[in-house]
Amino acid sequence: MASRSGEAESAAALVHLDAITRRLRRDCPWDREQDARTIVPHTVEEAYELADAAQRGDDAKLLDELGDVLFQVHFLALLLEERGVGSLAAVAQHASEKLVRRHPHVFGEARADTAADVLRNWDQIKATEPGREAGVFGEVPENLPGLLYARKVQRRAASSGFDFAGVDTALEALQEELGELQAAEGAERGFEELGDVLFAAVNVARKRKLDPELAVRAAAGRFRSRVQAAVDLAASRGRNWNDLSADEQLALYAQVRSEQ
Repeated sequence: MASRSGEAESAAALVHLDAITRRLRRDCPWDREQDARTIVPHTVEEAYELADAAQRGDDAKLLDELGDVLFQVHFLALLLEERGVGSLAAVAQHASEKLVRRHPHVFGEARADTAADVLRNWDQIKATEPGREAGVFGEVPENLPGLLYARKVQRRAASSGFDFAGVDTALEALQEELGELQAAEGAERGFEELGDVLFAAVNVARKRKLDPELAVRAAAGRFRSRVQAAVDLAASRGRNWNDLSADEQLALYAQVRSEQ
């Protein structure tokens, strides 16, 4: 009974959100002016905010950001409906059919004993679907953020059988690329070797089932908070951060880092 009650509550909430979306499209001057091209940048922004909330483990923020992403889905589906080429129902039906089709180990007789098996089957099934761009790298969008693009390309290559045997081999390759970066001379060569280092680091992340984009954002966040703490520490001692020497700044940064 609790499950059925939850399903009914979810259905009612989605109907209410759909009604609000339709009214905004009808009565709000800003919403009336939007099309898919103008809305998608907001969709991408909301997705990043959702990822940040998940990375931080902030459930309240995650709930909020999920709502924003859900609204984006409703709004974009409504635009399809207005053009007579789809609807929210069609979006949900298409998603349901695709999930069933790509999970034959759940809804059919296929076997997938590991997560790697699931991903391999997923890519193989996807490649056979009508309208898909042919080739190992078919439909890999080039406008993905760099680290995610690298991971996507690596995963597609791996699904074709071209992959390192394990994480140790990927780590060795990363060490080799670091050595080549250290030995690189000139801006052009350095640029190339830096790209190889980053690409190899993404491969290590993929092998360890870590998200490279979220990992580097988390690292940037830690660096930002530590620098700010060092700035605050300097201020508490009556010093202006910008007036400190590089060595003094580094000393404060090291102190903050050691205390965290």
